[in-house]
Amino acid sequence: MYTALTIAGSDSSGGAGIQADLKTMTAHGVYGMSAITALTAQNTTGVTGIMEVTPEFLGEQLDDIFTDIFPDAVKIGMVSSSRLIEVIADKLSAYHGVNIVVDPVMVATSGSRLIDEAAVQVLKERLIPMADLLTPNVPEAEILSGIRINSQEDMEEAARIIGENCGCAVLCKGGHQHNDANDLLYRNGELRWFMGKRIQNPNTHGTGCTLSSAIASNLAKGMEMDMAVEKAKAYLSGALGAMLDLGRGSGPMNHAFAIKGEY
Repeated sequence: MYTALTIAGSDSSGGAGIQADLKTMTAHGVYGMSAITALTAQNTTGVTGIMEVTPEFLGEQLDDIFTDIFPDAVKIGMVSSSRLIEVIADKLSAYHGVNIVVDPVMVATSGSRLIDEAAVQVLKERLIPMADLLTPNVPEAEILSGIRINSQEDMEEAARIIGENCGCAVLCKGGHQHNDANDLLYRNGELRWFMGKRIQNPNTHGTGCTLSSAIASNLAKGMEMDMAVEKAKAYLSGALGAMLDLGRGSGPMNHAFAIKGEY
């Protein structure tokens, strides 16, 4: 059986983070494992508390996973501490992790920064260069590239800058541009647009987690990068299109959605 590991924070409401990742991996027929970076108290209306794990405990989780059930792919989500980023980079290097997908969670949907400058620098220097794929949204791509993104041309330039500086493939997600749901893949010096139709669903909690986990699941199963992204995007559209409506705020998607015959 194919296996995948998610390294991220726990979402007590089940819509994002570790919970969304594991649901997505299961929907793809992949055995999911987790190393938790932080516990959060949250629901569809917001986050009320965060308790980060110690670097030592995160390292112990990763040791136990890699020395027993080696993951065919690794997805990394929100890691806000420089010390935790260092631990992840050290362990991935020591165990020669493969098919690494980094979702650089830096900016909340509200626009608030979730990671300080020091941690961003460590992320750029230690973790992102190890990635096979980086999946920033528009605000995160602006931080990583140092340019403002107001058009498709800007997104293409940002993707090139990030890809060349970091030495990995980059999927710039267009969902924050409000006028489309088009994503851009920069890989090996080439650009490819994945066109999408915006789904009018206010319940979008965990979309970034879900997409990156779906891509990691597809890579774990041996798909080429382009196909892994294309199928992951289709899965996300289906999960949103199922129009699940739970909670009083921006609710979760239906991760149990599956394209018949595909997962």
